[in-house]
Amino acid sequence: MAQIALKIDVDTLRGTREGVPTLVRLLENAKARATFLFSLGPDHTGWALRRALRPGFLKKVARTSVLEHYGLKTLLYGVLLPGPDIGCRAATEMRAVRDAGFECGIHTWDHVRWQDNVRQRGRDWTLAQMQKSYTRFLEIFGAAPTTHGAAGWQMNDYAFAQLDAWQMAYASDGRGHGPYRPTLDGQPLAQVQLPTTLPTFDERLGVNGADASEVVRQLLALTEPDQTNHATAHVFTLHAELEGQKLAPFFAELLAGWRAQGHALVALADYYATLKLDDLPLYPISWGEIPGRAGELILQP
Repeated sequence: MAQIALKIDVDTLRGTREGVPTLVRLLENAKARATFLFSLGPDHTGWALRRALRPGFLKKVARTSVLEHYGLKTLLYGVLLPGPDIGCRAATEMRAVRDAGFECGIHTWDHVRWQDNVRQRGRDWTLAQMQKSYTRFLEIFGAAPTTHGAAGWQMNDYAFAQLDAWQMAYASDGRGHGPYRPTLDGQPLAQVQLPTTLPTFDERLGVNGADASEVVRQLLALTEPDQTNHATAHVFTLHAELEGQKLAPFFAELLAGWRAQGHALVALADYYATLKLDDLPLYPISWGEIPGRAGELILQP
């Protein structure tokens, strides 16, 4: 039996208000634990339209029906409508997640601004964005965050170093095949990275005509006990805007399938607690591409 750590990225105001409560109900019904990672500042989802010229972006938009999942109003935030402050307008919904017993952490301050800029930005810009999210998290929850999961799996060296400065024991900021300690300039950081190991729903949806039911079948095939290659855990990233809304019935089916396979559905904290920290490998911070997703992201070698 493997653990499957469920990591929930919450990108938008709509996802926080509508998708998150739905996911809490689905998880409680499945007796599953999970980690919710919140976007805590302005919702500028409409700025993502600037990615239209990037290779593969328009193809992904067409496959995953972005308008259908996110809604027209959300796609206009930052373009024709002002970007609402998610942390101010949805703090009640965020605290309800904590009160239901789920782990909460930082996703980002401004999702699109971070995802589109952090790789090229310097220390001052990076730390200013991170400090805004940290301060807002404290205001909402009254306690320091225990974990972090980067928007779009985008980071830079200063961001990784700041996680150590915050004394975060673990985070999930990239993609990969298993837990590890990242290195900067050849020196290991204190944090443990728990990379996303399974493909996301939107990376498979529409590929070769795959509908939502087919994606569920594909994901369950990857976690069959004889297909795990002796892995003791997986990390699956889902989105409040997708699995918490239109894809909710299919996520419920996926949860039931994982339960039937005998897997424990856990939070990042639970996964981290099982690790033998002295045995973890070291890897430099690296970039690469993932099938079904446009552009490069943090990728474990």
